[in-house]
Amino acid sequence: MDFLVDYSLFLAKAVTALVFIVLLLTVITSFSQRSKREGEDGHVEVSRLHERFEDWQDTMNYGLLSEEKYKKLRKDKKKQHKAERKAKHEKTKKRLFVLDFDGDIRASAVESLRHEISAILTVANDQDEVLLRLESPGGMVHSYGLASSQLQRLRDKGIPLTIAIDRVAASGGYMMACIGNQLLAAPFAIIGSIGVVAQMPNFHRLLKKHDVDVELHTAGEFKRTLTMVGENTDEGRKKFIEELEETHQLFKEFVSENRPSLDIESIATGEVWYGRRALDKGLIDGISTSDDYLLSKREDTDIYAVHFKQKRSLPERLGFAAETAIDRGFWGVVEKIRNSRFVG
Repeated sequence: MDFLVDYSLFLAKAVTALVFIVLLLTVITSFSQRSKREGEDGHVEVSRLHERFEDWQDTMNYGLLSEEKYKKLRKDKKKQHKAERKAKHEKTKKRLFVLDFDGDIRASAVESLRHEISAILTVANDQDEVLLRLESPGGMVHSYGLASSQLQRLRDKGIPLTIAIDRVAASGGYMMACIGNQLLAAPFAIIGSIGVVAQMPNFHRLLKKHDVDVELHTAGEFKRTLTMVGENTDEGRKKFIEELEETHQLFKEFVSENRPSLDIESIATGEVWYGRRALDKGLIDGISTSDDYLLSKREDTDIYAVHFKQKRSLPERLGFAAETAIDRGFWGVVEKIRNSRFVG
């Protein structure tokens, strides 16, 4: 009897806690949806990277120099800053806006990129510059096509665009990269993969073996070319390959338009190259990490990192985190299998 009483109390507490959690999530979700209806989908954040570099420099000098030398350096710096503030009325410093794009298969970061670019376009002119730190192994054609179109907005306004690739810009990632006026890559960054791939499993024979029929009805001869569960035909395969070839041709034309000096037929084979070899092929313009490029600019340029921060409800954040982890894990394995190249 005591056991039943204890168990009943435990069950009541558990149910109460569960109901509380459900109600809390409902309230949060309702608030999030109301915010979205009001158009409050996020905000732009701006960080002064040049000031961060100055802080780092000051910290290093404080630790390395004697007290006398450090005080003298600080005094000279104050004089320099005073002179710069005075000269600022006569000459405005150049500005460099820094963006980050970490691409997945759906190029989902384009949602933030479009807001960041719109924000920059409200203040930038042809004396400014945008640096995009790009990382992407590629993905869906239409998604990366939109991401490329967002970068084209900067080019259309005459704002210089530099692309820096520290690790990988392949396939759709390179589609974005070739938009840049200047394209830089780290020595062992992966560049290229100008090709198109599509694959799917087909379970028709397995279903047929277990007496399972699948009916597929379409209006239009090529509404469906290949299917996962139905019986595929030679005509469907032929049309599917034609569509792949057409997409590849559009990809090649796009790259050629943006980098006309390339021998497109020799590099549009789906192959990838490391940074130094990519430079030899003309796929990039120079060897440099994004960090070195920023450091080279800091003396005469004000550097601003621009980031659009989206508002997400708790359920959305949890779901997005899980989805991102699964997506990265899966495509990480695929990329490792496809590019089985090791150092050591």
